[in-house]
Amino acid sequence: MKRYEPTVLLFIGTAALIFSGIGPRDRLTWILEVFPIFIGVPLLIGVYSRFRFTPLVYRLILLHCLILMLGGHYTYAEVPLGFWVQDLLTLSRNHYDRLGHLAQGFIPAIIARELLLRKSPLQPGKWLFFLVVSVCLAISACYEFIEWWAALIGGGSAEAFLGTQGDVWDTQWDMFLAFVGAIVAQITLARLHDRQLNKLEAA
Repeated sequence: MKRYEPTVLLFIGTAALIFSGIGPRDRLTWILEVFPIFIGVPLLIGVYSRFRFTPLVYRLILLHCLILMLGGHYTYAEVPLGFWVQDLLTLSRNHYDRLGHLAQGFIPAIIARELLLRKSPLQPGKWLFFLVVSVCLAISACYEFIEWWAALIGGGSAEAFLGTQGDVWDTQWDMFLAFVGAIVAQITLARLHDRQLNKLEAA
């Protein structure tokens, strides 16, 4: 990983966060949606001198941050990209939130995979695959808890954050898509991830 790349990624993410925070559709929703960024990014910066992830992980984290920022700016139910796909495919609802929950499994899967490979005795194989999927499902379930608590505390004001759009199975869809994302990420990116891990160890 080129030395300047983390700085570039951080600059892109910071600029996007600023633009996302300018005139969002609902300020409370924006805060709730981007809040993980305010926790995760400082944590990554804080441990950077002691623990550096592969380039793949940092790039995926930026992608996830951009998805959160866009959803936070418009609210997930009103993201223009989602409306465009809805019209194109004649869908019944704006599915941008589905993309967000797919990413909620896809991106943490590679982060969890790297942590388990580098900080535990686990090796690539069935047990690693299973545990990564389990971690992602646990993260998704915890996020649904947060949405539930937000609904209890905020009542109607939390509706934009929940983004259910009248779907009684929204919670189940969210967790299922995180499950699918975790599986797809490992199937499609494992070899690339392993190559980057080998380069990191050899450096």
